[in-house]
Amino acid sequence: MKKFYFLGSLLIAGVVIAWKQSSERPADIPGKEKGRSQIYFCSPSFDPAKVKDDDGPLFKGLGNLHFTVSTKNKKAQQYFNQGLTLVYAFNHGEAGRSFSTALKLDPTLAMGYWGLAMVLGPNYNAPLNPSKLEDINAAMDKAIQYAPNASAKEQALIHALAKRFPRQEVKDVSPYTAAYAAAMKEVYEKFPDDADVLALYADALMNEHPWNFWLKDGTAQPWTAQVIGVLEKALAKFPNHPGINHSYIHAIEGAPHPEKGLVSAKRLEKLIPAAGHLVHMPSHIYIRTGDYHQGVLVNEWSTDADSTYVAQCKVEGVYPLMYYPHNIHFLAACAFFEGNSKKAIDAAWMVSRKADKRYILENATVQHYYMIPFYVMVQMAKWDDILRQPAPGESLKYPLAVWHYARGMAFGAKGKLHEAEQELASLKKIAGEESLKSLLIWETNSAAELVNIAVNVLTAEIAMHKSKYEEAIEHFKKAIAIEDALMYQEPPDWFFSVRQSLGHVLLLAKKFEEAENVYKEDLKMYRENGWSLMGLYQSLVGQGKENEAKEVKKRFDKAWAHADISINSSRKY
Repeated sequence: MKKFYFLGSLLIAGVVIAWKQSSERPADIPGKEKGRSQIYFCSPSFDPAKVKDDDGPLFKGLGNLHFTVSTKNKKAQQYFNQGLTLVYAFNHGEAGRSFSTALKLDPTLAMGYWGLAMVLGPNYNAPLNPSKLEDINAAMDKAIQYAPNASAKEQALIHALAKRFPRQEVKDVSPYTAAYAAAMKEVYEKFPDDADVLALYADALMNEHPWNFWLKDGTAQPWTAQVIGVLEKALAKFPNHPGINHSYIHAIEGAPHPEKGLVSAKRLEKLIPAAGHLVHMPSHIYIRTGDYHQGVLVNEWSTDADSTYVAQCKVEGVYPLMYYPHNIHFLAACAFFEGNSKKAIDAAWMVSRKADKRYILENATVQHYYMIPFYVMVQMAKWDDILRQPAPGESLKYPLAVWHYARGMAFGAKGKLHEAEQELASLKKIAGEESLKSLLIWETNSAAELVNIAVNVLTAEIAMHKSKYEEAIEHFKKAIAIEDALMYQEPPDWFFSVRQSLGHVLLLAKKFEEAENVYKEDLKMYRENGWSLMGLYQSLVGQGKENEAKEVKKRFDKAWAHADISINSSRKY
């Protein structure tokens, strides 16, 4: 589960957001394609300096979701609708601002307090932060106080949410999470035809097992069928609900049949155009179905939207720190898979620039964002560019390890094997650091695991350059074993599939049949990616399977339609 405890100081007095003056301006999108107009969220007259912390603007482009709450104030109703939409869009900070503004307009609005407790509590990407319990319970107490004036549905939602939070910090919150899910089931049974009740019930179920619905071999977890069942029933009734489509993509993205999420993906492209994270979400499906170019496009659109939002609205907090760079990170991944080196590299550097250095010492995800250019430069064989980069600080063990890994790869490719071995020695030394085990990227996979992959990959590369193919194969397989054991994450925490390198050395060793199997395995996870299609083509040619090879070459040509580089194996180097 992904944790943002280090951002607890940004959650002040029950309002989740800090609007501050910022020097940031809309960032240039790498090679942005035409056909999508930029959306401006804040009205031109909006002046953050003249607005209190609980005064939020009403944004354009957030759709028309309406959840009737018990208030006579039309503006309060509008702000509640906006807050709930933003909850579904995972912009919890801005949602908190909307709920707070609704309460300023109507202090007796029970569901406004429900909304504050919701955004201060756990979500699919963040567990309960114990330091927020006082604010959460204060909000829930107010919600319960004013609940008698609310509708039966509102009362049911308020009393269900009250079960989600302990009064004081506890070691294990799972009983509270389960109690909330059970309570939401009862709410759903009372209001089975309400779109938001269905969305919130599904969300409650998903938060019992976030990011844990499918095993690596595609087997569903015991609880997955219930979640999928609720969501598919909800989609049948309410196909254009943003929260339901968002949750369905997360529930299905790790499945062996991710194409089931394509309809939701296509809907979310344009459903809520001002919510950058929702615009980005289709790429969680596209990267699994091989629709890499569409993944590039939606992440360009989402980055466009979020860069405008962050700059014009002067916003800080979790959203610009984590979610905004995530879109650009995904753009780099999709561009890589379609062979667009310029977009991949430009996006990688953009991610690095967005890594907030104020948090880099304490947060592995920020460190990971910071080093994405090195992973991409290795894949694109930018050896001179790698060797020109200065070393990260000694205290940044994970970035320093990636730096040594990339330099080792560069020296190896240049035939400077002595220098490559020196970088490997430095990399191995860092790999032994215990501190790497506690550095978790999105609180999912440890830096230690990634560094161990790097050690084995660089060891294999050096062996390969010495024509010691069996040794290289052995270490690539060790790296794959670690890679396969990583928890599901998109984009993958290891940039990118080690199977593409294993297949390459198998081709060099003329083990064409084994290479064919490796590439087919890679194409199960990353469908129709041109890198493995080219490798598969070469493996078939090596076996004299000319007819099969011709068909694969056609698939490669289609996959490489937007590429700006040529390859003759599954790697650029």
